Amino acid sequence: MAKVLEMIFETEEGKSATIAVENPKNPVNVNTVKLAMEQVIAESVFVSGSGGFVSVKGARLVERNVEELELS
Repeated sequence: MAKVLEMIFETEEGKSATIAVENPKNPVNVNTVKLAMEQVIAESVFVSGSGGFVSVKGARLVERNVEELELS
């Protein structure tokens, strides 16, 4: 089961920008994620098409299951 940590930021234009991290270390520590997101904002690490990141909007873990179907 693939997991992705999605960190969602608000940009300078009020839009959302998401950074996705595949297979994050388990268990995911909420405080560590929040601190990392705050550091991304403070250091202006990324800039999106709608400007720099100005605040933390949210974070979520997304799990995806794929089941192959036998078609023969």
